[in-house]
Amino acid sequence: MGWLLRDGEVLASLEVAGTRAARRRGLLGRPSFEGAILLSPARSVHTIGVQFPIDVAWLDGDLTVLRTATLRRHRLSRLVLRSRSVLEAEAGTFARWNLVAGDRLERED
Repeated sequence: MGWLLRDGEVLASLEVAGTRAARRRGLLGRPSFEGAILLSPARSVHTIGVQFPIDVAWLDGDLTVLRTATLRRHRLSRLVLRSRSVLEAEAGTFARWNLVAGDRLERED
């Protein structure tokens, strides 16, 4: 567990799914989720089996947001070729953070 930051400001607690098993598990089986989860490496995601809609941000190798989207349950995202990782949070979270493409994020472990 660590922290997700933007310009030195803590946005949320951060869970990192860096193994294949952790990425595969992701948010499955959780009734809700506080904070954010970083799937790395990743270029696409799905919400099949996820119990709530999610906000998704595709990030490059420097953790700069390439694009964002909200995925409803039981959906597949598009593939973002330049993405190196994907950030997920409960739907509505990115709006509260004012997270947009071009934002540079940081991890603090």
